[in-house]
Amino acid sequence: MTELKDPMGHAIADYHTTGKAARLRVFSPMFDEDEIPVATLFRSVDDMPAIERKALELADGKILDVGAGAGCHSLALQAMGKTVTAVDISPLCVETMRDRGVANALEQDFFTLRGQYDSIIMLMNGIGIVGSLSRLPAFFLQLDALLAPGGQLLCDSSDICYVFEDEDGFIDLTGIEGYYGELTYQMQYRGIKGEPFPWLFIDPETLREQVSLHGFQCDIIARGEHYDYLARLTKKR
Repeated sequence: MTELKDPMGHAIADYHTTGKAARLRVFSPMFDEDEIPVATLFRSVDDMPAIERKALELADGKILDVGAGAGCHSLALQAMGKTVTAVDISPLCVETMRDRGVANALEQDFFTLRGQYDSIIMLMNGIGIVGSLSRLPAFFLQLDALLAPGGQLLCDSSDICYVFEDEDGFIDLTGIEGYYGELTYQMQYRGIKGEPFPWLFIDPETLREQVSLHGFQCDIIARGEHYDYLARLTKKR
């Protein structure tokens, strides 16, 4: 990723350098304009939701933090005395993580990464990088290559069916083409606008179905208050 197309990287770098950042704007054809509070990307363990704290507790052995951003999860794991490698496709994020004290931060795409890990974490809906259900086979193939024997993936996501809920509580998916959790986003920070990118929100039932098709087992470890959940994926024995 080039710096000219990296709004989140610039927002994270600004906040790290100055303690403040402009609006990190988020656009999607399905929603009104939104924004990501940049300060939340620097949160401490105490400010993390319960499902994230649970994932950090369960992660063990040689750990991979995918889409690590500003490095809040990797720093928390290091503080627990755990060994972690943080990866992100943004060079600005990687530079920030290193400056903040992440011992091993790499500019790396998950899908081209090599090595083996006992635990992989993909938090803040990190599994969204898959983009669509059609890319799940490639994702599971890479996951199989990266996980050591007995290894685990800890990931959270959300069932966004509530977006389609009417006043009577009925969920109407009429007119939705494809899977309702497949979205497209674009971010902007100051004058820097990134390329549109696909993002996947996957409900737990669909995740279980897909996991079983690719030789893995899925356990829902915890559920949040807003249709979010933490899943643990392991290879079937």
